[in-house]
Order: sequence, then structure tokens, then C-alpha cells
Amino acid sequence: MKILMILTSHNVLGNTGKPTGFWLEEFTAPYYSFTDAGENVTVASVKGGQPPIDPKSDEPGNQTDSMERFKKDPAAQMVLANTVKLCEVTSDGYDAVFYPGGHGPMWDLVEDKKSIALIEAFYAAGKPVAAVCHAPAVLKNVAYQGQSIVKGKRVTGFSNSEEDAVQLSKVVPFLVEDELKSLGGLYEKGPDWSVYTIVDGRLITGQNPASSGPAARQLLKLLHA
Repeated sequence: MKILMILTSHNVLGNTGKPTGFWLEEFTAPYYSFTDAGENVTVASVKGGQPPIDPKSDEPGNQTDSMERFKKDPAAQMVLANTVKLCEVTSDGYDAVFYPGGHGPMWDLVEDKKSIALIEAFYAAGKPVAAVCHAPAVLKNVAYQGQSIVKGKRVTGFSNSEEDAVQLSKVVPFLVEDELKSLGGLYEKGPDWSVYTIVDGRLITGQNPASSGPAARQLLKLLHA
């Protein structure tokens, strides 16, 4: 199977001047879930090349097994350093698309017309779409059969309480939980920072960084069902 992973290229946290990007665990955990299962993975980002890693995601307290593995894996580092430009990929030839989160996608991928069209193409073709943590925000402008892709769907994503906990509720353009609800999504969540994933049809969402590996495994299960 061929899986497309799409990362943000945005590196500034709103008007704070602080750096942001994608959350490292949300790339490494799914990436290894897919590659260990023998899947063929292509990694793209809005601008191509090396996408920005949120420095907070790489702090000592946030290290995980998949991140440690990545740091000793020159081949995977090379893949990340040379992501394909988003404008150069289509849904053709891919079986699913996966969006890691981090705060970055809130500023570029949410409004990116190529990303929106790509998700619509995957979904309309009956292919699974997965997004974790802040990445369900990329569904904001995505339509399916004339209405929001999340309308009437069970979904999750970074919760208001988690955003409050990291003190960025006033910095982000919108709150993922509130937005999914306003679009007609049937938002659910587990306890803050716990693993929580939802599969509704071919839409897969994960609540937070800890949910990224489990969401990837749900996607594999769906692809091989």
C-alpha cells in the first residue's frame, strides 16, 4: 500500500514570534507504524524540503521510543529533509493520506487549496483520510457531497482543555474542538493527553500526540480490512 503523509511548512506561532512547526512524535510514530508494516510512504510538505519541527516537541520531557529511533536513523532523517512539495502530489496511486499535527498546520494547511482539494479527492475516491492532534483542523474547509466532511461524523482532535493547558488558546486562529463542533462534527475526547482515536467510516482522527501511533495503526487496519 502507498501512504501519503503531509506536513506543515509554517514555523511561527501566531503573533508571538516563537517557533512552531509539526510535532515530532506525530511524524515518527506513524511513519514507523507504516514502514514497519511494509507500506510505501511518501512525505510531502507545503513548501517541500525540510519542514519545521516544533522545538517544544523535542524537549527532554517529550521524548518517545519512535523519536529516539528516528535520531539514529539517517534514512528516515533523509526522507524528512527532502519532503516533496505539496503542489507536486495528487491522490492518484496512493491508498490513504495521513496528516500529523503540531500547531503549524493551523496557519498553512487549513487554508491551503491544494491540501483541501487533495483531501476531497482521496475521500471521494473511497480512500481513508487520517489526521491527529491539531491536524483535524485541516478538515475545516473540506467538503464532501456539498457539506463539511465532518458533518455527522464522530471525530476527535486537540481538545480545548489541552490547548488551555499549553496556554495557546488565545494564540491559535481557532480551537480545534470548537471548530469541529461548529462544522457539525460529533466531537468526542478522552482524558487530556491520553490515547483517544476514532474511526468513522474512512475518516480517522486522533486527539493528541499520544494518539498518533494508535491512529496510524487504525489506518493500517482499515486499509487491510
